[in-house]
Amino acid sequence: MRQTPLRPGFGADLAAEAFETMLDAPDVAETLASVDVGQTPSETVYEANKLSLEHYEPEERRYETPIVLVYALINRPYVLDLQPNRSVVKRLLEGGFDVYLIDWGEPSLLDSSLGLSDYVRRYLDECVDVAREAAGVEDVALLGYCMGGTMSAMYASLHPEKVRTLSLMAAGLYFDDTGGVLEEWGDAERFSPADLAETFGTVPSTFFDAGFAAMDPVENTVSKYARLVDNADDEAFVKNFARMERWLNDGIDMAGETYREFLEEMYRENALYRGELELDGERVELDAIDMPVLQILAEYDHLVPPEASRPFNDVVGSDDVTTMEEPTGHIGLSVSRTAHAELWPNVREWIGERAEPAA
Repeated sequence: MRQTPLRPGFGADLAAEAFETMLDAPDVAETLASVDVGQTPSETVYEANKLSLEHYEPEERRYETPIVLVYALINRPYVLDLQPNRSVVKRLLEGGFDVYLIDWGEPSLLDSSLGLSDYVRRYLDECVDVAREAAGVEDVALLGYCMGGTMSAMYASLHPEKVRTLSLMAAGLYFDDTGGVLEEWGDAERFSPADLAETFGTVPSTFFDAGFAAMDPVENTVSKYARLVDNADDEAFVKNFARMERWLNDGIDMAGETYREFLEEMYRENALYRGELELDGERVELDAIDMPVLQILAEYDHLVPPEASRPFNDVVGSDDVTTMEEPTGHIGLSVSRTAHAELWPNVREWIGERAEPAA
């Protein structure tokens, strides 16, 4: 395989080389433009405002307990079903679970006042109830990713009777000098989240994109395109690259009030961990989380480092707490080859051991 060397002026040289490569291989450009994502068949079983709840059925149901996947309010949830051989949804279906995936949709300016209470106490609760009623069970296996994990923890505290197990995947839960990039966004000396939210109404996805790209500027602006050039004749590589690029560039805005609350109350005040967070006047008590808890951590996560998740284990009320840590990054938990070969079978087994078997 030809390797593109790093050298002075590399960015400009690479851009020219990439352009020439694409001219010579028009099928690469076509693949980048037309690749499919989210291919696992599903049915929309509930809609509210911009939200839709997708239901995926297994070929053979082994458990009555359904899994409800709660993704973040940033980017699209199809990263959990990015491609057939690296789909979290498919891994869970293969275990015999009914799977529900919340697609929050993109808020408009009319939704700028939506806060964490709206997403957790209203929308998430409605989705859990839909899954419970469809399965004919009292509780669900809740699995939250990133910010979706943070909201899942809030929900499990407020409605422990509806949550059989709580799985938290790269979830921000402890915000006290842990080194995550969002901690810097919450720095009061840098800027005011409230002013930003008031100015835009909904915080633009481009704001988040710029922040995430700045975490590793060489990788995000140069190196990955060098690898594309080097692997332009590898159809599988190009398709994988195209799917990830499509997801990375398919960001969504965030309701301004939710953004303000998350940055000010979570990152600045560490209110969730300290037991000081209130949603609609009700305190989010972490000792109410008495169901089994699984923490899924990424060793090289620069967005939500393990240090921003692990301390949560010491303050929940559960006596059944498990941690699984994978040598990958934040997104690698859902799309890397090793995660699907090793991590997700273990996650599936952990949930299955605590789920209600099919009759």
